[in-house]
Amino acid sequence: MNLIATPARLSTVTSTFDADFKARLHWSADTDAGIEQRVADILADVQQRGDAAVLDYTQRFDGLQASRLAELELTQAELENAFAALPDDQRQALQAAARRVRSYHQAQRKASGESWSYRDEDGTLLGQKVTPLDRVGIYVPGGKAAYPSSVLMNAIPAHVAGVGEIIMVVPTPVRGSLASGGLGGAPDAAGAKPELNNLVLAAAYVAGVTRAFTIGGAQAVAALAYGTATIPKVDKITGPGNAYVASAKKRVFGVVGIDMIAGPSEILVLADGSTPPDWVAMDLFSQAEHDELAQSILLCPDAAYIEQVQASINRLLPSLPRRDIIAKSLNGRGALILTRSMEEACAISNRIAPEHLEVSSRDPHRWEPLLRHAGAIFLGAYTSESLGDYCAGPNHVLPTSGTARFSSPLGVYDFQKRSSLIEVSEAGAQTLGQIASVLAHGEGLQAHARAAEMRLR
Repeated sequence: MNLIATPARLSTVTSTFDADFKARLHWSADTDAGIEQRVADILADVQQRGDAAVLDYTQRFDGLQASRLAELELTQAELENAFAALPDDQRQALQAAARRVRSYHQAQRKASGESWSYRDEDGTLLGQKVTPLDRVGIYVPGGKAAYPSSVLMNAIPAHVAGVGEIIMVVPTPVRGSLASGGLGGAPDAAGAKPELNNLVLAAAYVAGVTRAFTIGGAQAVAALAYGTATIPKVDKITGPGNAYVASAKKRVFGVVGIDMIAGPSEILVLADGSTPPDWVAMDLFSQAEHDELAQSILLCPDAAYIEQVQASINRLLPSLPRRDIIAKSLNGRGALILTRSMEEACAISNRIAPEHLEVSSRDPHRWEPLLRHAGAIFLGAYTSESLGDYCAGPNHVLPTSGTARFSSPLGVYDFQKRSSLIEVSEAGAQTLGQIASVLAHGEGLQAHARAAEMRLR
């Protein structure tokens, strides 16, 4: 039986387009009530029992057997040895990607992350002091797959920002445990060890991770947020995870900072028909293969070209190992949309505010000024989204589910905080004091007014 992937075919000229379009975009971020309750119980238990609770859940969900939580911490020597053990091509690729990611974030820090101040005419100093966070936690997904690129994208901007300690947590479940997709419980072989991914550990070494623990799930988020005897409390937690991780991050926000709550991955391709259709089909696949709920959309004013892309989808899909996931994603949430023009395509793109936006056009810079909302914009036929995932330089942790309308990619600024600087001169106090006095009396805050008035001559 042939595998079929037929994304919805929509056209902006039809009377039902708006309704069909909204239905295709719909995705609920609501978490299952059962997951929410289990996460709440885990967080409360870790907050109360610390190391012991983290050990219990790690043994239960990941099958890792340890008498102390400290046994699940990876040493710097282990990280370095993992790097040294990589094949030459992997080691060189990892270093090249890290150099590009670091270079981009160093430029970002220079552009927006420096302290500044000035003095006005009466000598009063006003400014802003930018300082890095003391300690951050980065969550790296594990279990069914390994993501060294997530290590680079989370740890390097923190390192560039000047964060003092970067604590990495990564689940490394024993085969047969819940997180690895098995039935759960302890592994069959007593004392069985997890399979540590050398690329992930090497990436931690290259990116400057301070400490690393082989734990995951809501219990890892709780340990980072509240601190335990072994795992230090952090100021902010970044990095993607499953529904339990996302729920835990939402619940600990306020105790610590978080980066974002990420939804399924998304790609939107604006095409004028000049790019080989095989390229565009594979770019749509590149996000669809993440998850059945991932969304891949093509916007194009050329009906014949859309037919060519569909033909490429049919021909190329059977050759891919994750074809079943891709087919479910494209059939459930994918769309090939015929527009009246590229201008209309840009307007629809702004409504979607996609995570990844490819402008696959002969002249992408003609359309880029019209694009206001996207996590990352990939300009030109040669700029595949996958290059941004791994090695182009900009961060691949991006806002999803339309949140690019009001939020930004992860960056150096997420690992810094800003303090206002105010130094009022004696002369400045005479002017500002009178203003503050009037406004404070108007608010009925007499002590505020008196504090300002005492400094008047």
